[in-house]
Amino acid sequence: MVHSCVEPKDFPAMQAIADRFPELSLAVGLHPLDVDQWGVDTAAELGRLARSDHRVVAIGETGLDFFKADNTEVQREAFWAQLTLASQMSLPVIIHCRDAAQATAQLIREFQETVGPVTGVMHCWAGTPEETQWFLDLGFYISFSGIVTFKNARQVKASAQIVPDDRLLIETDCPFLSPEPMRKERRNQPAFVSHVARYLADLRQVDFQALAEGTTRNAWALFQWPDPLPFTERIAALATG
Repeated sequence: MVHSCVEPKDFPAMQAIADRFPELSLAVGLHPLDVDQWGVDTAAELGRLARSDHRVVAIGETGLDFFKADNTEVQREAFWAQLTLASQMSLPVIIHCRDAAQATAQLIREFQETVGPVTGVMHCWAGTPEETQWFLDLGFYISFSGIVTFKNARQVKASAQIVPDDRLLIETDCPFLSPEPMRKERRNQPAFVSHVARYLADLRQVDFQALAEGTTRNAWALFQWPDPLPFTERIAALATG
């Protein structure tokens, strides 16, 4: 499980939670909705935090959010700097992308062509199949949350059907976006990821356990965790839960 940071000041609290739950990994970044905090020292601070704790497995959340945004240039600057940090540390990026798929893909492509390799995951993905293919072509994983279970999320369902098995991830984005049939719950939680997995298995017409094992292997590969064999017992628990 990965706990993503949306602003650096949250990192000590995240570390305290991880101290209580050793299975928790961390990501450090500045969310595009919080770039009003971006300054000349922010990139260095993110780098210091990322290097300060061995539990950091990714940079993020970062990315672009052009929904009612009037600070797109600052967002681009912060995103580029965090891609640079991820590339320097050989870490994946966790990308938030809303109403900015084309700009996000263009910026990543430019970075890969001019700076160096970078990979990661399109977090809580809700894009069209065409947009999905852009990020697959850039070498990214695609992660689906409870949104895919929503009745009217037609383009998300279509996107979920074209992602190759080895690029598919699942998540909750808790405490937000509880999946069906738990949508009436006030607060989402990590345990609800099994509902996302079951829905995707039905949508893709594959066995639930095969999808659960495959997405878990993909997470292990992306975040460079150790041997994934211990997850089999947890998958069995999901299958009977």
